[in-house]
Amino acid sequence: MTLPPISIPEIPLPLQIPELLHPAIVHFIIAIPIVVLLLEIYNLGVKRRSISVFSLIMLIVVALVMFVAYLTGGVDGQSAIDAGLSSEGIKELKEHKLLGTYLVYASLGLLVFKILFMAIGKTFGKVLFILILGGFIAVTLNQGKEGGELVYKYGSNIEAITDVKSELDDATEERDELQEKVDELKEEITSLKDSAKKAKEEPKVESVEKVVTPSEKPKVESVAKPIDDNKTESNTSV
Repeated sequence: MTLPPISIPEIPLPLQIPELLHPAIVHFIIAIPIVVLLLEIYNLGVKRRSISVFSLIMLIVVALVMFVAYLTGGVDGQSAIDAGLSSEGIKELKEHKLLGTYLVYASLGLLVFKILFMAIGKTFGKVLFILILGGFIAVTLNQGKEGGELVYKYGSNIEAITDVKSELDDATEERDELQEKVDELKEEITSLKDSAKKAKEEPKVESVEKVVTPSEKPKVESVAKPIDDNKTESNTSV
């Protein structure tokens, strides 16, 4: 179920919140409500007002520290985004922040219920408050579980994983550049193959040179006209 978006008004702080303070605050804030629950259950039998007052003081601490957890979570969350948190991780981070905002208001509501039931002083009111406190603890534990998933599943604020992601991105860019060069070489090789293939398919044109030799002179045969011996003799006799 998606919760309706709510927000907490921004309050200017006199100092800058350091990074990676959120985990320590969260572990502290998860433990206190469980201690208050045990005190409330114990106080059902002994019914001592001092225990109830001490429980109220601890709930005031819960409300204050819950707000501090919200502030430190905002710092660490922005740091995780700047370090390159994945899109799925950012989505989980936003849901985690929204539930944390609800828990800040819920801690204030829990404090109001405690004051109200202390004023009534009825056993029924104390039992009802214990049930409300148990629900608050369950949501807080679930919030801690989601915070752990952000760290161990998505690598939020883990410097080593951030470095690995950066190196992986660099390697991916180099691989893409090499792949582009390989594609260009493949295109050039394909172009050369096509050119060679076309050259083989074209008919060979041989230059034929006509050798011109000097024309042979016709052979002139001397034809000797035969002399008629009879005519020669007749001329002589005359």
